[in-house]
Amino acid sequence: MERSCPECGRPIFGRADKKFCSEACRNSYNNKLKAVSTNLIRNTNYALKKNYKILESICKEDKAKTVRSTLLKNGFDFNLITSLRTTKKGSTYYFVYDYGYLELDNDFFLIVKDNRGEED
Repeated sequence: MERSCPECGRPIFGRADKKFCSEACRNSYNNKLKAVSTNLIRNTNYALKKNYKILESICKEDKAKTVRSTLLKNGFDFNLITSLRTTKKGSTYYFVYDYGYLELDNDFFLIVKDNRGEED
């Protein structure tokens, strides 16, 4: 019984447990299997990086204020964050890595940089 490569269909020679005709076919096959999840992760990471750069460009110091329209104009995606932090007063900050934002009244936002992870 001749076995064939699941990627290209060529015959497989060698060990009895060998599944692919070559390393290239094995890599190609596995890359195709993982492509959907890899693309999702890549696209999400790209969007998070974009959000991060937007917050970073607005918040030059430890704190800054901006309006929703500025964030949206720059392409900020409010659906993508990395964490939430709720203060003792009950305010919720939405973080993209070490930059966070708090929604204020009248479509204003407070942007903050969390310096807790930085060394002195």
